Amino acid sequence: MKIITTSDWHLGNLFHGNDRLPEHKHFLAWLLDQIREHKPDALLVAGDIFDNGNPSAAAQSAYYAFLAQANEACPQMQVIITAGNHDSASRLEAPRMLLTRHNVEVRGTISHVYQQNEDGRQRLVDYDDLMIPVTDSEGHEVIVLAVPFLRSDVLQGASYSEGVNTFLRTLTDEARTKYPSRPLVMMAHMYAKGAEIAQEGASEKIIIGGQEEVNMEGWHDHPDYMTCGHIHKRQHIWHTNWARYTGSILPMSFAEVDYHHGVDLVTIDGKNINVDFLAYEHQHKLCTLPKDDTPMSPKKLQKLIKAELTDRVDGRLSDSYPYLTLKVSMDKVDNDAIRELEELVATKDVVLCRIQKIMPNIDVTTMHGGERIQSLDDIVNRDPIDTLREAYAIKHQTEMSEHQEQMLRDLLNEE
Repeated sequence: MKIITTSDWHLGNLFHGNDRLPEHKHFLAWLLDQIREHKPDALLVAGDIFDNGNPSAAAQSAYYAFLAQANEACPQMQVIITAGNHDSASRLEAPRMLLTRHNVEVRGTISHVYQQNEDGRQRLVDYDDLMIPVTDSEGHEVIVLAVPFLRSDVLQGASYSEGVNTFLRTLTDEARTKYPSRPLVMMAHMYAKGAEIAQEGASEKIIIGGQEEVNMEGWHDHPDYMTCGHIHKRQHIWHTNWARYTGSILPMSFAEVDYHHGVDLVTIDGKNINVDFLAYEHQHKLCTLPKDDTPMSPKKLQKLIKAELTDRVDGRLSDSYPYLTLKVSMDKVDNDAIRELEELVATKDVVLCRIQKIMPNIDVTTMHGGERIQSLDDIVNRDPIDTLREAYAIKHQTEMSEHQEQMLRDLLNEE
């Protein structure tokens, strides 16, 4: 049996203000080619189909067009989709009954059943609803455990991590009881402990302090294979050799410049599971100048731009233009220098996403006598201009001018 696994499409995403719908259509067209070539028995999409809970009509149109084309390209393929933390679970699941008729199963929310006992009616998770059989042309069957992003209101546990662990293990135990001889493939959307994310500019929504971190260590009776969404870097899940993140289909920030993008082709033959990575070359690469991460002066950076970047043809961008970020070293904020860089880049076959202005480091603790703030009284009794002056220096890495300081004083003195 062959299964293609993917996640984190983020349809409708804007990259530094740039509409990525053409990029997403480029990926979906590529994915259709993979489906036609490999003829998988199932396609699993593990969450974050859309970038937000209220996707545009254009993003939804691309999604439904793909489902229709996938069904036409490979009618026997079972498509299984779960909601991620970016998705509106109820919106994603709304057309479930209609999509089921076209071999597409969607699980956005957790269904419940009620059981009568001595204490009255008891509300229980309908684990059966999350077990989806997939059968190949030779009659071999795999059970897909389709778990949407688990929100805290459906979990029972002392912590979120414990609640997710209990849910996943209970579902697996229930499936092994119901389907004792079938391989189990789980799909989920979560932040697993030890997962590698970008140190700076991470685009995943990670709760500070690791409150949503799920520890997968020590799970002995685990599913035969697990595919996960949420983390954008393709990788194995920590302390497992049976679970992995497929990663996002596009880089979601410049911190993800070295990530590998694509989908996994999982082949299951009894208890033998093989995973092949189908690499996808996204339409617009990420480019940073200078490449060695050392900021340059505006004049030197202009020379580098002329040497490294190709010109637009007839003033138009090509279909595969890169996204660009510039790192410029400046002793002071110089709007004229920035404008010259922008005008030069506008003639090149790139889209400028940001100019990162690097200022010389300033020791703000000694700028104004290095005052120590030890109590609320220190803050209340302090001249607000001192606080604003230091905040400005921290953000812009340069001192506030006398003119700017006077403007602030005038504003503060207004009644």
